[in-house]
Amino acid sequence: MVNFTILAGGYDVFIASYLFNSDASTLSLTGKYPSGANPSWITSHPTNKSILYATNENTEGAVQSFTVTSDGILSQAVDTMPTDGDSPAFAVALSTGQVAAMNYGSGNGRIIPTAHTPLEFANTANVISFPVRSGGVSHPHMALEYGSEVLVPDLGGDAIWRLRENRSSGNWSIAGSIAQPAGSGPRHIAVEDGLLFTLHELASTLTVQKIPSLDTTKTAALLANVSIIPPDPPVNASFAAAELLIPKTSVKFPVQYIYASNRNVGQIDERGDAIAIFRYVNGKLELISHVYTGLDQVRGMEFGGEDSEYLVASGVAGTGGVAVFRRVDEGRGLKEIARNLDVPTRTTFVWL
Repeated sequence: MVNFTILAGGYDVFIASYLFNSDASTLSLTGKYPSGANPSWITSHPTNKSILYATNENTEGAVQSFTVTSDGILSQAVDTMPTDGDSPAFAVALSTGQVAAMNYGSGNGRIIPTAHTPLEFANTANVISFPVRSGGVSHPHMALEYGSEVLVPDLGGDAIWRLRENRSSGNWSIAGSIAQPAGSGPRHIAVEDGLLFTLHELASTLTVQKIPSLDTTKTAALLANVSIIPPDPPVNASFAAAELLIPKTSVKFPVQYIYASNRNVGQIDERGDAIAIFRYVNGKLELISHVYTGLDQVRGMEFGGEDSEYLVASGVAGTGGVAVFRRVDEGRGLKEIARNLDVPTRTTFVWL
């Protein structure tokens, strides 16, 4: 395929649509479609790319549903459902037909069922409130479907909460947790072969743990714990790790690499923020490279194309726009091949 359609959300009142031509190495803005305020995270239906969900990351948070054509023309919002909390920074559509939305600001979330169609929400979901330690806060920042569980990293609580559904009531509740290093701020996670990879915002570290069975009381030991901060940062740089991606292997990319985005929220590096690339081998995280992006505070990025050959990314600050990178050297590096500056910042992407 030569042409790819990419949708992009952000802190504004629209979802943008882009056309990426891989042969010509061009990225063109094709539309800006109205949405609720601050669609800071968007996610596709798992089996139907014509359905899109978006958060409204506001004090009174919500999720919305849309239809979208293959060339990126977005409908008006079909349905809107409150998340019953403050600042839902993340949402994901589950294989169950539900949409999980986590409220960063209020320490709670909902896993919302859909009704007659995947576009219609049913207002039957309970509110899941996460525990708060004495003097602490809860900041759930993601949800990841893992078998019959949903895993939720809590940036404020230094825990990965394990949620299970009561099939008779449809309510979700906390069934267990996986402790994280104190003060590390677990933000985003990925699971590969029973291993939990966690990116920690406050510590700017990447860790690996084996996921324990739910019935154990043992703490999951850290198998690896490394910094993702690039070398020689500006003197007054301040880092806050953001996104973690682990694309599947293929003939073209036979080795699995791990990609983690740094966000420098301090003194700007003229090279932009770096994406750290790692490999997990023989029980250790091996740093492969840092790739500078020319972007400021990379909050969201997403792989797409055949074999996940391309990576789209943007900053939440600055004027760097949206950039597309190609994986090179079998995934050990990234090379920028296209950039569009029409919209200066974006925070989340979906490839159609």
